[in-house]
Amino acid sequence: MARTADPARRVELVDEIIDRLAESGLASFSLRTLAAALGRSTRVLTHHFADKEALLLAVLERLDERQHQALAATPGWDDPAVGIGSIVAAAWDRHLDPAELARTRLVQEIEGLAAAGRLAGHVPAFVAGRARFVADALVRRGLDPDDALTRATLLNNAYAGLQADRLTTGDQQRTGAALEMLCALADSWTD
Repeated sequence: MARTADPARRVELVDEIIDRLAESGLASFSLRTLAAALGRSTRVLTHHFADKEALLLAVLERLDERQHQALAATPGWDDPAVGIGSIVAAAWDRHLDPAELARTRLVQEIEGLAAAGRLAGHVPAFVAGRARFVADALVRRGLDPDDALTRATLLNNAYAGLQADRLTTGDQQRTGAALEMLCALADSWTD
């Protein structure tokens, strides 16, 4: 009789997988190579995930959950008196911190592969979910829900573009100045 997968153990495993994929990249992984890199058997992975697509879905869901938790823990997230620009700046610092940088690059890789049509599946929900999450913060600051979703889409995509620029060029000064402009724009929406 097959053992039932332990949900807590599954989350731990997904976190390990995320860390490994953040080091090695996503473009060419297989269950076999991933299991070997984790020092586990392929059977451990297939016990928790039906196939590679199910594993990728779990990775996306966990990345999304972790991002939402980090944003919600940012000082001022739930306080309408705190400008959204300060939250954007805090997210920028967190994403570019050496401890988080590999996972930030993994998210950029996922989005790039999806945009190139090389990653089927659930990435559109991953991106749209972030827009809805940020829109909720804008609604708490007085924006109409439809307007908030549009502005959150603009904010998220401008942020991701600046982040990709920074990761690609390493130009801290130029991208930092552009981020300050983006934060000021976001704050102007709720003044």
